[in-house]
Amino acid sequence: MKKIAVLAGLCAAALAQAPRKPAPLPEGVEKKADVVYATRGAHQLRLDLYLPRQSGAPMPAVVYIHGGGWKNGSKNAFSGQAGYMATRGFVGACIEYRLSREAKYPAALEDSVAAVKWLREHAREYNIDPARIGAAGGSAGGHLVAMLGTMKPPVVQAVAAFNPAVDLVSFGKRAPTDAVNAVTEFLGASYESNPKLWAEATPLTHAGKGSAPFLFLHGDADTTVPIQQSIDMVARLKAGGVPADLFVAKGAKHGFFNQEPWYEPTKKRMEEFFTKYLAPRTS
Repeated sequence: MKKIAVLAGLCAAALAQAPRKPAPLPEGVEKKADVVYATRGAHQLRLDLYLPRQSGAPMPAVVYIHGGGWKNGSKNAFSGQAGYMATRGFVGACIEYRLSREAKYPAALEDSVAAVKWLREHAREYNIDPARIGAAGGSAGGHLVAMLGTMKPPVVQAVAAFNPAVDLVSFGKRAPTDAVNAVTEFLGASYESNPKLWAEATPLTHAGKGSAPFLFLHGDADTTVPIQQSIDMVARLKAGGVPADLFVAKGAKHGFFNQEPWYEPTKKRMEEFFTKYLAPRTS
């Protein structure tokens, strides 16, 4: 019964953070929908680009990765944030990736890396500065962007992670009845059968000196991914001399960032963070 409850919580959180339709497009922003960025067999992976209509020098970009327990979700999850950031001089790319029912780890991570690579390869076409690309994601997407920011070398230059699952090992060490089914399905193996895989897929394992700057945004009432995961990640990064900060949403549960009263303050905090570390040019 506990497994069912945890899985139900993940699905509910996915619905909360992944709008069925994209947010309205702000004035001054152009959208290019369903652009193919990679092909896996017969599956074409697509992204939505949010582009400032007026620009001068090459602009920074942010890749947005949705949550949903690695098995559900929509690239529309961060459409509001991507549209807003485009009004602030950032190119946004909201991506889809192979879900766990289609392919196991590291497939989703490979797709995330491929999306960043695609942006760099098409930087001139979309007036992007290939040296200034960040990533933002929530829950399972938070895990993926955290991996991008802790790979050696990091794939992106700054990471904003909402309620991220950054310590998969802590899930795997629970009794079987308390384990998160979504993680086992995502990795294709239980913790007991392959602890090395769980550790390798854990951003906390890789965090430290050389990682990208991080901003974590986490609700202190999150029972799906406890805020302690973000606290531990901040401590690990700071110990390695990496800039890291934590925005605590008081009383907020999982998937809070698209809900009131947190949508506006988290959107603004993310803007401040990416402006600081990606420094958009206005001329």
